[in-house]
Amino acid sequence: MLHPLVEPGQYTSQQFATLATEFGIRLSVGRTGQCWDNALAEAFFATIKGELLDTRTWPSRATARTAIFDFIEDWYNLHRLHSSLGYRSPADYETALAA
Repeated sequence: MLHPLVEPGQYTSQQFATLATEFGIRLSVGRTGQCWDNALAEAFFATIKGELLDTRTWPSRATARTAIFDFIEDWYNLHRLHSSLGYRSPADYETALAA
């Protein structure tokens, strides 16, 4: 079993926030229980689960890992339309932004 280097509670501690401020780091999480802090990540993982992982059984971790990589790199980033990007793919959005 893998053990995290930092326990989840440490990320929301006042000591951690103070240390981050001293180093000029802006934390991406707020107070404990603020569900919208993690909403983007939760939506992303829900998409992977709903559109890929829950659609079939996986014979091995390696097969699932490859499928997840392909889903993200070949479909999610290049072709899948995202409502938050005006119904464009991330690749199209970034190309338009750079122009």
